Amino acid sequence: MAREMKICVIGGGSTYTPELIEGFIERHAELGLATVALVDIDEARLRVVGGLAKRMIEATGSPIELILSTERKEALEGADFVISQIRVGGNDQRIVDEKIPLRFGIVGQETTGPGGFAKALRTIPVMLSIAADMERLSPQAWLINFTNPSGLITEALVKHSKVQVIGLCNLPINMVHAVAGYLGVAPQRVSLDYVGLNHLSWVKGVYLDGREVTKEVLAKAVTEARQTEEGHPIFSPELLEAFGMLPCYYLRYYYHHDEVLEEQKKAGKTRGEEVREIEERLLAMYADPHLTSKPKELEKRGGALYSTAAVSLIAAIVGNKNEVHIVNCRNRGAIADLPEGSVVEVPCQVGATGAIPLTVGYLPVMIRGLIQAVKAYEELAIEAAVTGNQKTALQALLNHPLVPSFGVAKALLNAILEANRDYPPHFFSK
Repeated sequence: MAREMKICVIGGGSTYTPELIEGFIERHAELGLATVALVDIDEARLRVVGGLAKRMIEATGSPIELILSTERKEALEGADFVISQIRVGGNDQRIVDEKIPLRFGIVGQETTGPGGFAKALRTIPVMLSIAADMERLSPQAWLINFTNPSGLITEALVKHSKVQVIGLCNLPINMVHAVAGYLGVAPQRVSLDYVGLNHLSWVKGVYLDGREVTKEVLAKAVTEARQTEEGHPIFSPELLEAFGMLPCYYLRYYYHHDEVLEEQKKAGKTRGEEVREIEERLLAMYADPHLTSKPKELEKRGGALYSTAAVSLIAAIVGNKNEVHIVNCRNRGAIADLPEGSVVEVPCQVGATGAIPLTVGYLPVMIRGLIQAVKAYEELAIEAAVTGNQKTALQALLNHPLVPSFGVAKALLNAILEANRDYPPHFFSK
C-alpha cells in the first residue's frame, strides 16, 4: 500500500502472538507494514512475549518497528488494523467456566454452552470499551476479532458500536486443510460450501478446482471414523452418514454430549488447566534470550493456522483482492432463516470494503433448528451483557439447547454470577 501500515494487537501478551509476528514478518512488504503495537494489561507477560517478538523481527532483518505498551489508547492511535485476542479473567477464570457446568450435568467448554455464556458476560463490556476507543482514535481501522466466543462477540460489536469489524476463527481454515488432506491436494485447490455460526457450522459441499467431490470426502471421513471407532472418534460414522455433511469439531458437544460429559468427568484436568500448564512452559521458553523463532511447543496450545487466517484476511482487504474467506460478519440475508442483523459464519468475498457474505439461502431442515436456537441464545446473551438484566440472562440460558430446564438455568445463572462477581458489576447494582 502507498502509506505505511500500523497494526495494533490487543492482548499482545498472548502466547499466540509469535504466530502473528511470524506472519507479519513473512508478508510485511505485501502489507506495507511498518509498525506493530502489542498491548497488554499484564506488563510482565508483555515483556516476555514482546521480547521474543523483537528477537524474531531482528533475526530476519525485518524493518517492522515493534511497540510494547500497557496503554491501549496510546497504541490504538492511528492504527489501520486492530487484532483482538483478549481473555478477560485469564486462564483461571476459564477453568471456572469449565467446571461450573459440570456440576449441573452439562459439558464444560469455554465457548459452547454455559461456559461460553459466562465468558461472553465478562468479555462484551470490555470489547465495547475497546470499540469506543477505536471510534475516537482510529475510526477508519478494521477490527479483526479473534476473542472468543468470536461470533457472539462480533455480533455485539456490530449491534452496539460503529467500528468496522470482522470476526475470525481458525476453525474454517483448518477444515479446508483437513479436506485437502483427505484428497491429497493443496488447500488452495479446495473450496467449501460452508454454513452456520462460529463453532456451530457444517460443510455442505466440497469442491476441488470447481468440481464437486462431496461424496468422496464424506466417504473418507466415514472410513476414518470407523477405523477409530474403538478410540472414540470425534463423530460417529453413522452420524456422518445420516447428515451427509461434515460438522465442525464443536458440534460434538451437542451430538455426543453425554459421551463428552463422561470424558470430562473422568479427566484429571479441564482443558483450561492443561492450557495453563502449556502456557507456563511456553512463557519460560519465550524468556530465553537465545530463542529467535516460535517453539514447536506452541502447537500444543491449539490455534493452528491462526496467523495464516489473520494475515491472509488483512492482505485481502489491503490489496482489494476480492478473495473468498470464511469469516464472521453481518448476515445481510445470506442465510434466509436468520435475522438480517445476525452475525453468521459463511464464505464471504473480502476486499477493500470488507466482507460481503455469499448467499446461502435456506438452511437444510436437519440443522436449521439447532442454528436458530443457538442464535436466539446469542441475541439474548448479548442483550444481557450490555444491559445487566438478570431476567434476560436467564432467558438466554433457557434458550440454549444444552440447558435442560428452568431449574438448572436458574441455578446455573446464580453460580455464574457469583463466580464472576468481579467482572460484570452492573448485574449486582440492581
